[in-house]
Amino acid sequence: MTKERSVSTPDTGPSARSTAPGKRVRLSPAERREQLIALGVEMLRDRDLEDISVTEIADRAGISRGLLFHYFSSKQDFQIAILRAANAEFLERTAPDRDLDLFSMLRDSIDRYITYVSENSSAYHALLRGPVSARPEMAELVANARQATAERILTEAPIPPDDPDRPRLALAVRGWIAFVEEVVLTWLREKPITRDALVDMLVASLPALALNADLAAALQQ
Repeated sequence: MTKERSVSTPDTGPSARSTAPGKRVRLSPAERREQLIALGVEMLRDRDLEDISVTEIADRAGISRGLLFHYFSSKQDFQIAILRAANAEFLERTAPDRDLDLFSMLRDSIDRYITYVSENSSAYHALLRGPVSARPEMAELVANARQATAERILTEAPIPPDDPDRPRLALAVRGWIAFVEEVVLTWLREKPITRDALVDMLVASLPALALNADLAAALQQ
C-alpha cells in the first residue's frame, strides 16, 4: 500500500484540509477518499464534470496525481464517486420539513430543490443530460434518486398504502418528477418566468396530474 508522508498541519476535517494546496496531512484512506470527493463536488459547482482536473484536485489535497488513483481505480470511477456524493447532498438538501402542512411542505421542498439546482447546475445537468448520464451506474443512481423522491411524496400523501388508487397515483408521481426535471432544466437555460411563478406552477401541477381528490384537498393552501 502506498504511504503518505505527513506534516504537522492541524487536522480539522476533509474540507478544511483542502484549503492549503500543496500541504499534505496524515489521513486514513477513508478520510483521504472523502476529502478528494468533497473537492470534486466543490469544483462541480462551477464547471462541467469532464472539466474537473484530477491534477488540480491532487494538488489541492497535497498529494500526487498518481496517488489519487490509489483511492479510485480510474478517472471514471472518481467521477462516479463525485456524482454519488452530489446526489446524496441533493437528497439531503431537499428533504421534506415535516413540521409544515402538506402544501407548505411541498412548496418548501420545491423551493429548496430549485435553490440547490441553481447553485449546482453543472452537477444537475451532468446527472440528467450529460455524457456520464448514459453510464449504467449513473442511470441507476438517477433512478434511485427519483424513486426516493417519489416515496417521500407518497409517504406524505393522505392515501393509505392499500388504497386501490395508490398504484395509479404512484405512476402519476413518477411522471410529475420527470416533468419537474424537464421544466427546471429549461428554466435554468431560458428563465422565461420568475422563480416564484415557477414554484407556483410546479406545486399546482402535482394535484393536477395526480387526479386524486384526497391529495388535491390536502394541497389546498
